[in-house]
Amino acid sequence: MKLSPNQSQNQSSRQEKRLERSRASYLEQINENAAGIDLGSAEHWVCVPPLTEEKNVRRFGCFTPDLIAMADWLTQSGVTTVAMEATGVYWIPVFQILEARGFEVKLVNAHHFKTVPGRKTDILDCQWLQQLHTYGLLSGSFRPEDQVCVLRSYIRQRECLIKSAGTHVQRMQKALIQMSLHLNQVISDITGLTGMAIIRAIVTGERNPQVLAKLKDPRIKSSTIEIAKALTGDYRNEHVFVLKQELTLYEVYQQEITTIDQEIEKCLASFEAKVDDEPPPSKRKRRKKPTGNNPNFDLRQYLYKIAGVDFTLIDGLDVLAVQTILSEVGLERGRFPTVKHFCSWLGLCPSQKITGGKVKSSQTRPVVNRAAKAFRMAAFSLTQSRSALGAFYRRLRSRLGAPKAITATAHKLARLFYQIWATTGQYTDPGMDYYEQKYQEQVLKNLRNKAHALGLELVPISQDTQNTPFFSTLAT
Repeated sequence: MKLSPNQSQNQSSRQEKRLERSRASYLEQINENAAGIDLGSAEHWVCVPPLTEEKNVRRFGCFTPDLIAMADWLTQSGVTTVAMEATGVYWIPVFQILEARGFEVKLVNAHHFKTVPGRKTDILDCQWLQQLHTYGLLSGSFRPEDQVCVLRSYIRQRECLIKSAGTHVQRMQKALIQMSLHLNQVISDITGLTGMAIIRAIVTGERNPQVLAKLKDPRIKSSTIEIAKALTGDYRNEHVFVLKQELTLYEVYQQEITTIDQEIEKCLASFEAKVDDEPPPSKRKRRKKPTGNNPNFDLRQYLYKIAGVDFTLIDGLDVLAVQTILSEVGLERGRFPTVKHFCSWLGLCPSQKITGGKVKSSQTRPVVNRAAKAFRMAAFSLTQSRSALGAFYRRLRSRLGAPKAITATAHKLARLFYQIWATTGQYTDPGMDYYEQKYQEQVLKNLRNKAHALGLELVPISQDTQNTPFFSTLAT
């Protein structure tokens, strides 16, 4: 059937409109010079834009010369930005070499792009990464500036050493119990002055409980008789041998912790100081000697100079917690535009999952974040704190339970941290009764609204010794 000129013109116009709609449905290429890298332990597969090379997928080894050759090939291909998967620690050498060569490198979470079934080979993975990154569908993971990364490596290694030293303390305790020596019942810490003196004496051959009890420090509350009774046991040779080995390993780790503390102090001294004065005085009592796992230098002063703010004024945040947080989030607040971005990255705020107009879940996201862990530990330390934050935590714990109260208090600590970070101000504790008064005011406000809805009015009838009014309802 032959079409008329008008019909053929209308059909061609409809085809052109369909073609325009199909073109409009295409995704816009944001990163035209993008590459994707699939990392592995022995080889890396790299995909560049298909128009730049006849063979746009290549395999490179994991040795440093191979990584340099990879960077050269990416430069020749005109690549400016690279996306790679965060695979173990294999991404670190590649990331550092490419970043030093001037490439914009994005470290991508594997859960953000591995949603298409069937892509199970390294070649297809790098092509899929390159395609997604070309259309701007990948977001890079957070990584602080290089100087902070150096500090972060030292601090993470220090945490590993402390954890390993704690393992040997537990084994020393086990050896003592096996010999029926209940040293932990008469002193609070077997790694203190008294505990270490007694353990070293046992290892060197001393077995007399009276002689061992005389090694106690004058500040120990337990008497010499009680300590001697606790040290009367069965000194078997095999258990003493284990105690000696564990003591030696514990002292080795303590020596290595002292060494890495020196490196951390040098690293902190290399940062540019934002303030030159001393940190503001704190109302909390500070001991002259470091306690627990605190370093032997003035860490609070270093943190104050590089951050410009004394975060330890916030109840619950000690110097080690602030050091961990700053080493994870960096010193540039601009990386987190708002406090909501900051709390969301920490995984401390509720995440809404809405389907069909219904909220399916509002729980916090399960994230592995050392900074969030430090905030949670700080929140837990407020259990006995006579401060506003301590009262806030205890009130939530009585109503919601400890896990949710810790998360909510950690969220509040993170918001206070960001607020002081943004304004370079100081935190002042409003007092233990602050949140209690706010809670009572909120309860009274809700009662007034409910009474008003029922056509009633709240009228105070008396006051107790705490100046808290009691109310009765009167008909309006």
